[in-house]
Amino acid sequence: MKYGLLTYNENQRFFNVGDNIQSLAAKQFLPRVDVYVNREKLAEYKGPKLKVIMNGWFTHNIHNWVPSEDIIPLFVSFHINNTAAPFMLSEKGINYLKKHEPIGCRDQFTADTLKSKGIEAYFSGCLTLTLDTYKAADPERGDAIYIVDPLYSYPKLDRHFYDLKSTLRNSLNGKIFELNKKKRHLKKIISKELLDSAIYINQEPPANKYSDVEKFKMAENLLNRYAKAKLVITSRIHCALPCLAMGTPVIFINGFDSFVDSCRFNGILDLFNRIDINIKNGVFSTNFDLNHKIDKNIRIKNLESHIDIVNNLKIKCQNFINN
Repeated sequence: MKYGLLTYNENQRFFNVGDNIQSLAAKQFLPRVDVYVNREKLAEYKGPKLKVIMNGWFTHNIHNWVPSEDIIPLFVSFHINNTAAPFMLSEKGINYLKKHEPIGCRDQFTADTLKSKGIEAYFSGCLTLTLDTYKAADPERGDAIYIVDPLYSYPKLDRHFYDLKSTLRNSLNGKIFELNKKKRHLKKIISKELLDSAIYINQEPPANKYSDVEKFKMAENLLNRYAKAKLVITSRIHCALPCLAMGTPVIFINGFDSFVDSCRFNGILDLFNRIDINIKNGVFSTNFDLNHKIDKNIRIKNLESHIDIVNNLKIKCQNFINN
């Protein structure tokens, strides 16, 4: 039997290291990686039968769905976004998923969407919760506090004003006047001292600079850094979920207001110490005790409500490989 691992397309400006972190979560269950298969080109694979753990967001290339018959899939931690669902859940798409049911879904939205089409599905959680293999020994944990892409959906120059067309569009819709909003809202929840002293990480490096090998190495380096952190503050689920797995205290800042974003979080956000921010006025609420701004002296414990999810994911993946 051959074993495959997912790789990913870049967009014109950047790529998401979180995708590679998801693949590392799958890789730890494989005896080896024989073939790298692009998530957007699964229908094009021709070759020996290939077992592939199909975790993550599916798919940006909706016209290249369903996967090749030469791929033997395990659908676990599977997400279909609301924008892709009408295209992917055609008669052909439904019949394909029914052939491989039950479908383990990363979020409750996907599970409910598949069930509405008569597909057996369940909430599995995200496979990155099994990345405890990267956990560092307690003496290795240092004093570093990382702030990773906080409120990254907020307007900023490189994300919303990258060419003339986008600049004109976002000037007309008013986003150009909101460029300072992220800084203002973060100041409401994080002390100035910590904002000035924290280590900032961007999980969206520039496109067309790195090979797949380099991307996976970058993902591993990030996991090793998070594993030894005192605290991580982030709006990236593929930073926060691995932190839970590795026992690193993590606070998730939720400043998303579109259904495209919120549908992929359904069932996941309950696992974190979380701050929910109203993106219009910065008013926030928390699901944990926060009596003052987050500072470098904060002591916080993860909720540890993910343990059963992790055990079920591990069993599912191990059985898929062994059978």
